Amino acid sequence: MSPSIRGKGPVVSIRGRLAALALVLAVPVAAWAQGAQIAFGSLDHDASLPVEVTAESLSVDQGDGTAVFSGDVVVGQGTLRLSAARVLVVYGSGGAGSGKISRLEASGSVVLVLGEDAAQAQEAVYSIDTATIVMTGDVLLTQGDNAVEGQRLEVDLNRGTGAMEGRVRTVLTPASDKP
Repeated sequence: MSPSIRGKGPVVSIRGRLAALALVLAVPVAAWAQGAQIAFGSLDHDASLPVEVTAESLSVDQGDGTAVFSGDVVVGQGTLRLSAARVLVVYGSGGAGSGKISRLEASGSVVLVLGEDAAQAQEAVYSIDTATIVMTGDVLLTQGDNAVEGQRLEVDLNRGTGAMEGRVRTVLTPASDKP
């Protein structure tokens, strides 16, 4: 018969408590997190640099001040690279003729690369004015050997920071002193 602990509740075996504790400790703490602050990119990104877009096709709507790039779209701004199946460009006041981009809305296998960091998601919105990028839908951020998964990543390019939300899961690789 196994030893047991008697408290105010039902009798629970020590073996049962140890098994439950082992199970809890086996699950990474980061998997329980609902949000995580992370460094992203470098502080030297300049959101005022020109934005270059290449794609298979372009459609411009002067009426609502938008342009749609589709087919293997690649957006570049300084060291920032964003690729997607489709990118909607929303222009500021004055429409497409002004050349002043307000935001980019990317969808379909979105990949963002800035310096050593890379993220992928289903969708992303890059607000040029505030230098923020919000990526949503099965987001995966990789930084060297480390990875963070979640449902929403918000990147502040001015501060070089990011915040991951939505059942965050991470894999961290410890530093090794071995040659």
